[in-house]
Formats: sequence, C-alpha cells, structure tokens
Amino acid sequence: MLIVAYIGFGKSVKRYHLPYVERRKDIVKVKYIYRRLEDIEKEGKEAEKWYPGIQFTSDLDMVLKDEEVNLIVVNTPNQFHASYAMMALEHGKNVLCEKPFAQNVEEAKKILSYAKEKHLLAMPNQNRRFDADMRTVKKVIDSGKLGEIVEFESHYDYFNESRAMSKMFAWIEGIGIHPIDQVIGQFGIPNKVIYDCRSIDCPGEADTYWDIDLFYDHGMKAIVKTSMYVKLDYPKFIIHGKKGSFLMPSLGHQSSLEEKPGPVEISFDPLPEKYWGTLCYVNQKGETITEKVPLEIGDYGLLYQNIDDAIQGKCKKLVSDEETIAVLDIVKKAENIARQAK
Repeated sequence: MLIVAYIGFGKSVKRYHLPYVERRKDIVKVKYIYRRLEDIEKEGKEAEKWYPGIQFTSDLDMVLKDEEVNLIVVNTPNQFHASYAMMALEHGKNVLCEKPFAQNVEEAKKILSYAKEKHLLAMPNQNRRFDADMRTVKKVIDSGKLGEIVEFESHYDYFNESRAMSKMFAWIEGIGIHPIDQVIGQFGIPNKVIYDCRSIDCPGEADTYWDIDLFYDHGMKAIVKTSMYVKLDYPKFIIHGKKGSFLMPSLGHQSSLEEKPGPVEISFDPLPEKYWGTLCYVNQKGETITEKVPLEIGDYGLLYQNIDDAIQGKCKKLVSDEETIAVLDIVKKAENIARQAK
C-alpha cells in the first residue's frame, strides 16, 4: 500500500491528485501534506479543513523520517523539484515529481541515477497518459483497425491573446511537455526531431507557439502543435494509418474549470456522443466502415496503481528513465530554439 506525503498544496494537488487517490483507498493513504510557513501565511489554512483525514504540517523533517511513508509526491514550483526529490530519495522514499521532472537533463539524470542506486522509484507525474481522449486514442490504435500508423497529430490550442503576448519561457515545459510525453508513451523515443518553437508576437522572448515533428521508423511522423491563436474548435488528435483515419474532438482545457470552495469533485460519468471520436477504416472484406468511438473515462489514479504495482515488482513503472530524459531533452531544445528566434 502507498503511504503518501505531498510536498506542496497548490492547484495540482487539489485538482489532479487528491480527487483520484480518494477513489483508491484500498491502495493509497495520504498521511501528510507539507506546507512551508511562508505559503501558509500567503494562502491561509481554510482549504486544510476540506481534508480532515490528512495531517498538515510544516515539519518536513518529521515527514521524511516517518518510516511508514513510502511515496513522496513533489508539487512545488519548478525550481524546487530536484532538491526535494533528492531529499526524499536520501531518506529512502520513492518519488513522484510534478513536471518538469528537473530544470535540465543533467539534473534529471542525477536524480534517476541516485534512485537506481538506492533501489527506489523516481518518476515524473505524466498523468496525462490517462486523459480520456488519450486513453481513447490508445484503444483505437491498439485495436489495429487503422493499420500501420503513418501520421499522428496532437493539438493543444487556445485563443488567448494575453498568453500569446506574454514574455516568458514557461509554456512548452508547462503545456507542451504532456502531449510530447503522450507521443513518446505511445510510440517510443523518436529517431529524429524537428523544431519550430517561438513566440509569434514576441520572438526571442517567449515560447508560446510550437510545431514539433517527431520521426519514427517506416516513415511515421508525430506532430505536436500548440498555438494561442486558434479560435474555432479543432480536433485534439488526428491520426492516419494505412487502413483508416481517426479524429478525436477537443474536450476543452482543465485549467478553465471554475474553482469552487471545498474538495474538487471529478465526474467519472460517460461523456455524451458529441465528445466521441470518429473512426473510418477499411475492414478485412474491403468494406469502408465509419463508426463513433465512445470516450474512455479519464483517470489519473491509474498512475498511482502503476506506482504501487511497480514498487511491488509486479510491473515496470509507467514512465521509463529513458522516456523521462527524452521528453525533457525535447522540451529544453525547443525552448532554446525559441530563445534564439528573431
């Protein structure tokens, strides 16, 4: 069983972790949430009342020395990810770290090497592999109905001028890292990557637009795109194979969900048909078949199931060390290209 301590108590913990582990009390117990005193002074303690079964503390030493805790989840600002991860490993704890896993590839390699040396699990929180749309896409690809995949296109677009005009390098490691990981999780590490990453409005000062091509064997290409200037709804995924095509509509953005007082409530009810994918393929009889594909249920708790199984030696961890490094390397190279844009 996972006995978990969170380091940090921001939106990520409240929205993308706690509602899902709450459904898996048979394998997950959240014992602590560590908060720095300065964060408590800034944010207050009101939200702590929503989780009476969890012990909130500002005593990190107590958390790290608690022998019952076997998983530390790092949910802090990016610059602290590596230091908290290393601290947890030093105290014999497995680590799940929010993205980006580290500030650079060298830092990530150091964490992963130390985890291997200590025989512990260390992994980035690539929970978006379990998004409803990505789970549906995976089901369709794995069914074989599309045949050999020749092109996979992923969009994560907005219509947001203020973001487009922002002067900061944070967007690809904050937004782009998940669709890049989804591609690598499905198809593996690419043979070659071609980058177009920049700011349309503030070239050399931000990374708000990207079109990244990942090339694989047999001519297959995966495209990961984001623009802040897409007004009309566009398919989230467009996939072409030698036997057919699949379109997956956009489900919108989780960040746009209205925040309300109290614990975040997640619906696990099936979504209506307007959100289903459209599959068109040629079957073994040579007939063209067009069908709607019901949306799978998104469930980030599956990541915790994987961690629990991996720690027990029942399976491999979801995100391999090689995948962790490859994703971070692509993100950092894309950001560097955006910095050089004129």
